[in-house]
Amino acid sequence: MLELLAKNWAWVLVRGIFTLVFGALAVFLPIGTANAVVILFGAYAIVDGVIAIAMATRRSYGRGVMLVIGILGVIAGLISIFWPAITALVLLYIIAFWAIITGLGYIVKGFGLTRDAGGRWLFVLSGLAALILGIWLLLNPRDGAVALIVTIGFFAIIWGFLTIFTSIRLRRLSIELDERRDITDI
Repeated sequence: MLELLAKNWAWVLVRGIFTLVFGALAVFLPIGTANAVVILFGAYAIVDGVIAIAMATRRSYGRGVMLVIGILGVIAGLISIFWPAITALVLLYIIAFWAIITGLGYIVKGFGLTRDAGGRWLFVLSGLAALILGIWLLLNPRDGAVALIVTIGFFAIIWGFLTIFTSIRLRRLSIELDERRDITDI
């Protein structure tokens, strides 16, 4: 596997550069990046929905379920493309409610731990952090959306740099492997 990656180090580099550019765009243009991601999701959902509908026409069993999945995918895609702000807001609310439910679950789980006092408080504190995040996102959806995109951007920048550094290491490994092959061919 490592040899295969070493042979394709340039693709790893390209991936790292694209990740770095996406991260920079997310940090410096968070609203535009959010809209672009929502629109790309919309395009994906439409294509996926059409494929599911086509698959439904070719099946003898499970046709109804596949047809419903396809229709819902096309509808979700169209909503995402024509109303990206609403789609982003709905996603933000899903993340907010997920954080609140997860936070409450961790708090309950933390208080339920009886034998591990240190672990108990780590669960409770992480639950409180998730709960606060969820409530903050509900109360400040615009700021929350921007904060989430910027945070994703910073992670993408770090990931991009790590991927670029990995590609450099893979290139060196590729050169070493080529040199070893040259020596064994002699």
